[in-house]
Amino acid sequence: MAIDQPGKKNVDLFRVGTPGSVLLGEFGAPAVSETRSGRKYEIFKFVQGYSTGAKAGRALVHGAADVATFGLWEVVGTPTEAIFSGDEMAYEVSYDQDNKVDEVTTLKK
Repeated sequence: MAIDQPGKKNVDLFRVGTPGSVLLGEFGAPAVSETRSGRKYEIFKFVQGYSTGAKAGRALVHGAADVATFGLWEVVGTPTEAIFSGDEMAYEVSYDQDNKVDEVTTLKK
């Protein structure tokens, strides 16, 4: 389960001046996209995961524990991985006329 956890997203991209296409590339399609008072707003929701190294390290520890306990570690390891499956995050951004971020609001962190 550790290897299948979501990857780490670059939340530093949620800053003024970032092109909208860069946000789409990193976070995928926004959950909400609308125009208010002539300005484009989007809400990005995602699960912040773990780096490749962290996922590989966790998988290695779980594998070693499985071997050392003849598989009994699964009773503890599986629920643990279910709990540590990443944090839900949400950001709202608005764009200027050049489709670059001009305002960022953290909705869930």
